[in-house]
Amino acid sequence: MATNQANKKPAARRPGPRPGSGNARAGRPAGLFTWIAVGLVVVVVATLVIIKVTSGGSSGSGAQAFQPANPAVVSQLTSVPNTVFDTVAVNSSAIGVAPPQVMKKLPFVTVTENGKKLPEILYVGAEYCPYCAAERWATIIALSRFGTWSGLGNMASYSQDVYPNTPTFTFARARYHSKYVAFRSVEMYTNYLNAAKTYYQPFQKPTPQENALFKKYDNCKYITGLTCQNNESFPFVDFANQVMIVGSSYTPAALDGNSRDQIAQGLTNAQDPITQAIIATANYQTASICSIDGGQPANVCTSAGVKAAAKKMGLK
Repeated sequence: MATNQANKKPAARRPGPRPGSGNARAGRPAGLFTWIAVGLVVVVVATLVIIKVTSGGSSGSGAQAFQPANPAVVSQLTSVPNTVFDTVAVNSSAIGVAPPQVMKKLPFVTVTENGKKLPEILYVGAEYCPYCAAERWATIIALSRFGTWSGLGNMASYSQDVYPNTPTFTFARARYHSKYVAFRSVEMYTNYLNAAKTYYQPFQKPTPQENALFKKYDNCKYITGLTCQNNESFPFVDFANQVMIVGSSYTPAALDGNSRDQIAQGLTNAQDPITQAIIATANYQTASICSIDGGQPANVCTSAGVKAAAKKMGLK
């Protein structure tokens, strides 16, 4: 099983270069998925690309006003035709996609929402992170098959980091409603530096329970192929402790040179390489959700694309 690309969270008392500095990238052979893009063709190699940076202060610099996502773009994300999901399934020939990791014998995590216990999906990431930027596209699309979104905002990864200005969204003010699952998100850092220019500005804090899950399971003890020095990598997506994603399922380089509008408009074309990477990832995430919510709604969980993803992941 190969783990996806990850953007490293700062480790306390572990100094490193400033964000965006030339030596902020380190290749670490770990039998993991990473990608080298040549045009739209991405080759799978056994290297994990990690961004190492220092932890910083608490005062901010370069703050940006929240920009609501274009309703037309959100509509395109949340109304991908069923034929596209089923045509793509998990096939992405030009851009490699890594499946999530199915966990074994871990406690099932629920939260109470409106008096009802629901399986919890926890996302922990950061706005600066290009790997989070890539993964959010699929997460938004997958969750839209089970509920409704509001409050999504436009975002791009940090302009001087690896895969700069990757177009995406932020969960900072997002709200998600579903009768099947509960989604919780934490954007731990902004996409701009603190006043001291030593690290990204801290943003949202996880609850003690969320932090405990993040620190315990975003860890080499549980994630196959993750080296221990890369524990607590971004993004971390935990599907009720039964399925987990650490890192991006496909390379952020796939989105380079495309605007948010262009990517969204292409989601109706099952032959588009970018669409294939995003939708294959979304099918994997959909299958993960179906595995924790009792397989509802049935028309989603029994669809051809989701069944193909579940089979590939070894889910029942």
